Amino acid sequence: MCRHIPACPTADSADAEAAVVVAAHPEQGWSLLCNGVLLFDDTGELLPEGRAVAPHRPAPV
Repeated sequence: MCRHIPACPTADSADAEAAVVVAAHPEQGWSLLCNGVLLFDDTGELLPEGRAVAPHRPAPV
């Protein structure tokens, strides 16, 4: 999906959240990244193949 140069990280890479936002709906709490990842405000993710990634906020110090 990404047409940027250099290309954004793929959806299955460790830094997938670094991809460019192509659609944002902050009022609904989500953003679509150019690699197909649906990123939620709680840091959860929905990957293009349908797999969900649980929220992974850092632990409070």
